[in-house]
Amino acid sequence: MSKLISMSEAIKSFVNSGDSLIACTCMEQKIPFSAGHEIIRQGIKELTLLCPISDVLYDQMIGAGCVTRMMPAWVGNVMMGSAYNFRRAVEKNIPHPIEVIDYSNLTMACAIHAGAMGIPYMPTRSLLGSDILKGNDSLLEINSPFDKSERLCAVKALNPDVGIFHVQRADKNGSSHTWGNIGITSDAALAAKKVIIVAEEIVDSAVIESDPNRTVIPGLVVDAVVHDPFGAHPSPVQGAYNRDHKFYTDYHQQTRERDGFKRWLEEWVYGVEDRSDYCEKLGRDCLNSLKIKVSRPAVATEFGY
Repeated sequence: MSKLISMSEAIKSFVNSGDSLIACTCMEQKIPFSAGHEIIRQGIKELTLLCPISDVLYDQMIGAGCVTRMMPAWVGNVMMGSAYNFRRAVEKNIPHPIEVIDYSNLTMACAIHAGAMGIPYMPTRSLLGSDILKGNDSLLEINSPFDKSERLCAVKALNPDVGIFHVQRADKNGSSHTWGNIGITSDAALAAKKVIIVAEEIVDSAVIESDPNRTVIPGLVVDAVVHDPFGAHPSPVQGAYNRDHKFYTDYHQQTRERDGFKRWLEEWVYGVEDRSDYCEKLGRDCLNSLKIKVSRPAVATEFGY
């Protein structure tokens, strides 16, 4: 049965105010900006954002008033430094206060891994002696059950209400191929209670079945599939398009002040109807300049028996 629907339908059906959301799971690649912008347009509020690497998408959602709690390992504009909406919310309660519960990259990955496995926590030696333990009730220093003299950090499992993942290709059932930097995508898809796939390309199931090892997300855990080319812009998608450095630089400069962010939001989120409209605004020259210049296809793999 096809799960292919529009972005508007997917967000309306599977993302609710008050949900916990994980959406940025591949370091700086494949950030689902189109989905985040639709969340903003639909006025969804009081979200808890799980942030392995948040990029500026989460900064935009904070500035738009969608967020009341952050669980970050890192927040910022990776090539520029600060994410100004995040700083304004933390330092000045603008547009409203947000709660921040700190994790490290590793402990966020451990929490999601435990959630994917269906176990209550994951032990690690990370963070022992760190002040992060003092501000996060989901990170506890414990004795090893096998050696009472050994101290460990127990990381409580996280099972976000919604996971949104951008991939290179998927079939209509949601089985997805993705490559390049994958990060914690597989674990996050298994840990999330609801999963939305955003794909550059929709392919026949036979394409997915031809390379099962590349199926990072199986269709059985997917609730909705959205076909949204350039849906991760300005972040890069391996094999499809490169990072739009100028867009990130312009965002950094324009959002330094609150009024500048409001103008940016009106132009690039509220001022466009969907991703197709967004791409038309970017222009063909911009899109063509970001497309890959050097082709490096993988060698065909034999799955015969």
